[in-house]
Amino acid sequence: MEMEKTPKAVTTDEPENKYRGWKSMPFIIGNETFEKLGALGTLANLLIYLTSVFNMKSITAANIINIFNGTTNFATLLGAFLCDTYFGRYKTVGFAIIASFMGLLVIQLTAAIKKLHPPHCASEENTCKGPIAGQMTFLLTGFGLLIIGAAGIRPCNLAFGADQFNPKTEFGKRGINSFFNWYFFTLTFAQIVSLTLIVYVQSNVSWAIGLGIPAILMLISGAIFFLGSKMYVKVKASGSPMTSVARVIVVAIKKRRLKLPEQPWLSLFNHLSPSSINSKLSYTDQFRFLDKAATVTPQDQINPDGSAANPWKLCTMQQVEEVKCLLRVMPIWASAVIYHIAIVQQQTYAVFQALQSDRHLGNLNFKIPAASYSVFLMLSLTLWIPIYDRIVVPFLRKLTGKEGGITILQRIGIGIFISVLTMLVSALVEERRRTIALTEPTLGVVPRRGAISSMSGLWLIPQLTLAGLAEGFASIGQVEFYYKQFPENMRSIAGSLLFCGMAGSSYLSSFLISIVHRTTKGAATGNWLPEDLNKGRLDYFYYTITALGVLNFGYFLVCAKWYKYKGTGKDTLEDNLGSTQPQKIAV
Repeated sequence: MEMEKTPKAVTTDEPENKYRGWKSMPFIIGNETFEKLGALGTLANLLIYLTSVFNMKSITAANIINIFNGTTNFATLLGAFLCDTYFGRYKTVGFAIIASFMGLLVIQLTAAIKKLHPPHCASEENTCKGPIAGQMTFLLTGFGLLIIGAAGIRPCNLAFGADQFNPKTEFGKRGINSFFNWYFFTLTFAQIVSLTLIVYVQSNVSWAIGLGIPAILMLISGAIFFLGSKMYVKVKASGSPMTSVARVIVVAIKKRRLKLPEQPWLSLFNHLSPSSINSKLSYTDQFRFLDKAATVTPQDQINPDGSAANPWKLCTMQQVEEVKCLLRVMPIWASAVIYHIAIVQQQTYAVFQALQSDRHLGNLNFKIPAASYSVFLMLSLTLWIPIYDRIVVPFLRKLTGKEGGITILQRIGIGIFISVLTMLVSALVEERRRTIALTEPTLGVVPRRGAISSMSGLWLIPQLTLAGLAEGFASIGQVEFYYKQFPENMRSIAGSLLFCGMAGSSYLSSFLISIVHRTTKGAATGNWLPEDLNKGRLDYFYYTITALGVLNFGYFLVCAKWYKYKGTGKDTLEDNLGSTQPQKIAV
């Protein structure tokens, strides 16, 4: 690949960026791959680790995992803010890799040192000794360091990779689109390795060795990242982007009694700072109450350079439109939170389903580790991404004329629909697994759980495959959507939105589990979610999430119909000269 050339027409005080595009990707994607191998190598089997080594009950362990995942993902919002405001993406990612390595090392020590975990619990024992306060504190310290690491890596790595492409060239634009797809490809590759090789070592060889491998891989990740330092485009932090958002809201409230202008796209204060890195936005007629922040009154003073004398009394139309961009994204983001609840179940309760299913491969003695079944989700996603990027998108591009083949919201909507099918199939499979366990000879007993159904664990593959396809449409679509619809100076924050959505899903899933557990405990049908799934009705819980998904899909269609893409508003006559008319947005 040739190095991208930066246009030379613009002269600024900043040094000219040398966009190396795909030439810098071996370092960025290499770092990303080893970082994910390290982090996921530990997190993939954490549920089993907490129940088997720390002797926790499945409900307690599932809730801890959900809360940890939720906190980890919500922390990305703080990490993104610090990145965009103070440190820049390069420094933030570098610091976060070090924090992640320290966290993985601490968790590895809880397995390697006997005094840092409870005594081993024999399978015949009904009650096992849980962790003491000191052991939990040490474990949670590792979790805390991983949260710090994820807060910097997750929102910034993606935006940092996209920074290496010139967004003003056709080559750069297509490079960014492909980068989003291949970013998820490397992510899922890392997950496959984690869910097979690393999980196998943890489950069958040694937890100490199995948790030590991820720590070493994270160390390699940091080395690769810093080796490429001289090649990177390092976008500097441009101050708090949230200050501008706060100004618009405050000024709009102050001027709430003003009358809205009849032609706001012509009369609103429309100064654009030459130092701004954000693209110029056209006027849109949504959230019109915010237009008052850019309405000029006799009391407002203007500087000789055309800027407002007091930015807390008068904002620009550009600032108002940037806030509108954020507000328009929020309903779509809320729908994504509900969508991801279906995916969360494939990472938690699907593992418990696998534990009480026949995990043998044919007549072989080899048993697939329960946590490794998620690899089918990853395989589905990994196989789909190159097919979609290299075959489906070019084909659809010829039919529709759109750069991505279909609109971003169409891609997300397809993923949400597939997630509904995922939960429906999950419920049907669980109903079959439970029926076979209760009506046919079982294959033994899982310690502290129940009988193993003779249904093959391979029956879980359809639901996991559908979940992978859902992620291939919805999650990748979300990343592209947030990145392109947010102002340029908030792209790290945009990168954190996907993870904040996952956080909301984890918390909501934990809440649903707790409510269902308490509500059904004394019901005639019995507890839906006991330790022994054969005595519960996990299928009813899955049907409940299916119904929630159907409602969410309807809500998403309404939001998508209403949504206006960034840059598709009303322009001034000068802006419209030589430009194409915005197309009607397809949903």
